[in-house]
Amino acid sequence: MTLMEINAGDTAWVLASAALVMLMTPGLAFFYGGMVRMKSVLNMMMMSFITIAVVTVLWVVVGYSLTFAGDTGHVIGDFSEVGLKGLLAPEAVAGTTPTLAFVAFQLMFAIITPALISGAIADRATFRGWIAFVVGWTLLVYFPVAHSVWFLDDGNGGWIGDKLKAIDFAGGTAVHLNAGAAALALAIVLGKRIGWKKDPMRPHSLPLVILGAGLLWFGWFGFNAGSALSAGTTAAVTFVNTQAATAAAVIGWLIVERIRHGKATTLGMASGAVAGLVAITPSCGAVTPVGALILGVVAGAVCCFAVSLKYKLGFDDSLDVVGVHLVGGLFGSLAIGFLGTAAAPSAVDGLFYGGGVTQLGKQALANVVVGLYSFTVAFILGKVIDLTIGFRVKEEDEIAGVDQVEHAETAYDFLGASGLRGHSPLARPTETENGTTEASEKEGVKA
Repeated sequence: MTLMEINAGDTAWVLASAALVMLMTPGLAFFYGGMVRMKSVLNMMMMSFITIAVVTVLWVVVGYSLTFAGDTGHVIGDFSEVGLKGLLAPEAVAGTTPTLAFVAFQLMFAIITPALISGAIADRATFRGWIAFVVGWTLLVYFPVAHSVWFLDDGNGGWIGDKLKAIDFAGGTAVHLNAGAAALALAIVLGKRIGWKKDPMRPHSLPLVILGAGLLWFGWFGFNAGSALSAGTTAAVTFVNTQAATAAAVIGWLIVERIRHGKATTLGMASGAVAGLVAITPSCGAVTPVGALILGVVAGAVCCFAVSLKYKLGFDDSLDVVGVHLVGGLFGSLAIGFLGTAAAPSAVDGLFYGGGVTQLGKQALANVVVGLYSFTVAFILGKVIDLTIGFRVKEEDEIAGVDQVEHAETAYDFLGASGLRGHSPLARPTETENGTTEASEKEGVKA
């Protein structure tokens, strides 16, 4: 391609979408941070933010090359573009945008995928163990899976997207099911939190949860519509489908919650929105808006039931990563085999449109293989980390709170919460010159 083939509108859309997807990881930090207990909110949020730093370095050095530079055995790229070599040249073009715009966009997917996993091990993971896991899992799992799904080269690319022809428009398999399977593995490796099923472990800040869900919903338009990689009809279709499915999923989740527990909750509304976003991700280019509504309401209901499986099966998935991302990603991917229509951009008819079960079989095979691979590698990697540098904090440290132990900080300074000296109930009053009292500067208690 030549420089003349770069389209300014498409480039602007891809770069803007990259920024939207980047915002999703801080949004995830708020979402997860609000769901944990007060003593581990900083650690939870830092697990998302450190993932931004670690994966960005990996992506620039070797990740992009292993994912999108050439093909080796239909499962991984090569080292021809290590360090983004040669991609600064004007002739480096991907479709109708500069290759570096595509690099930036795909980087944000690589960042949020391992960050999603962190919710399964809230309250009990060492920070060093988490960093080691992000490095290992991103290299061994995310890069080859993303290559297998998204590297297309006329039948000579990745085995899932280019050979099998399974559809994953924006990451139901490569991102959500992939992360959900790894989350299940780590929840098993690290074991249950102290007091699980006995002590109350309610979200400490539902406003933070809602803020995070809102940021995720907003950023997800870049996630899904941005995956069109151009500002055209496909982006518009996926944008509308994303909104429709997410809204319907909120309703589906709340209906089930109301029937089962008698109340519609704030946490349920936020979780339903995320479940809908997850489910529509692989299928947003394959269904009609009405199909998106059907998919969304069912996904919300299914995921609402799925989050309770951990209590029956005995694994402590702290923030329901398995129930929302693994189950939601799998459901959304399989739904293509039923609700897919050739009238949509992905141009595949599912069972309900006369296409038979062929596409459903392809979707199922892709997800089973990716799920098993991700679970296996994550389990082994988690075990190795725990046996070497340590992955789970000590019992006394977990009770005290990972924020204080791992970061020497707490999220809330109750002694100075009012912003005025002396308003803490723990402050020792002293007499001033005019006879009034104020808090001593030496309160004797640290937050």
